Amino acid sequence: MKKITLLLFAFLLAVNCSFSQKKEKGWVSLFDGKSFTGWRVNEDHPATFSVEDGTIKVAGERTHLFYEGTVANHDFKNFELKLKAKTMPGSNSGIFIHTAYQATGWPEKGYEVQVNQTHGDWRKTGSLYSVNDVKENLAKDNEWYQYHIIVNGKRIIIKINDKVAVDYTEPDTLPEGRGLKHLSSGTFALQGHDPKSVAYFKDIQVKILK
Repeated sequence: MKKITLLLFAFLLAVNCSFSQKKEKGWVSLFDGKSFTGWRVNEDHPATFSVEDGTIKVAGERTHLFYEGTVANHDFKNFELKLKAKTMPGSNSGIFIHTAYQATGWPEKGYEVQVNQTHGDWRKTGSLYSVNDVKENLAKDNEWYQYHIIVNGKRIIIKINDKVAVDYTEPDTLPEGRGLKHLSSGTFALQGHDPKSVAYFKDIQVKILK
């Protein structure tokens, strides 16, 4: 009886693993939950970023953490990005897409996707910062919520907990003064905004789209 029970357990485990692999097909993790392998913090204030209990903790002066790992040679064009985020009250952070490593300063390339529930900035979580902004709170401080960012061609879709916050199609002619803040290709970056802002990120994964 014991042998049958063990065989049944092994079978159910194999089925579950097979289902999980099928469900996650195409998704690749960018953060191992233990270290910054594949990531590079810039020179502003490196201590702003740390790994804590399987998460990336952001707490300190303005700094940015860029993905520079081997997945797609950290140069993403069409993709789906999923991650979980959590903010403490009054905090501000951000997720950059189609960006590039910068030793200091605010990233000049690509778009910023806002992370903010109760910071003084009126642009809330889900905003495509200063391009297509969200005024309502779609998430809460002190709670994990899921970001799902899809970039395909000229279209950017941002979902918070499966709710569409932004569905933006970049025009062929951009407003003057946009500089490098447009779609091209590039990597991802997380933002440390200010000393009073504390945020956490985990379960960072990407799926490459053709």
